Amino acid sequence: MAKKFRRFLWQFVIGFGFLSGLWTAIGINPENVIITALGSVVTTQVSDPVIRAFIVLLPTLILIVSVIGAYRHGKIPGLIAVLVAYVAGLVILSAVLVGLAVLCVAVIIGYYSTGSRRK
Repeated sequence: MAKKFRRFLWQFVIGFGFLSGLWTAIGINPENVIITALGSVVTTQVSDPVIRAFIVLLPTLILIVSVIGAYRHGKIPGLIAVLVAYVAGLVILSAVLVGLAVLCVAVIIGYYSTGSRRK
C-alpha cells in the first residue's frame, strides 16, 4: 500500500493537481508550449491533416488519460484529492500558508483514497 500511495501522491496529487494549479497561477502551461513547438516542427515536415488534428487534440487526450489514471488509482476520493491539490497550486503564490494547508489536506485525502481500497 505504501508504494501505491507514494506513486499516487507524486504522480497525480503533486504532479497532475498541484503543479497544474501552480502553472495556471503563474500563467503559462508548459505542456501547451511543448505541444505547440512540436506541432510547428511536425507540420513543417509533414503536411498531413491527420497529424495536425492529432496535435490539436493531444492536450485533451493527455487530460483525459490523466483523469482516468487518477480515478483508477484513487476512485472518487482520489479525484477530489487532485482537485484540492489543484486549488492549493492556484493559491500558493498569493497565500503560502493557506496553499500549504490545502496541499496537506489533499495529501491526506490522497492517503485515504489509496488506503481505503486494499486488495
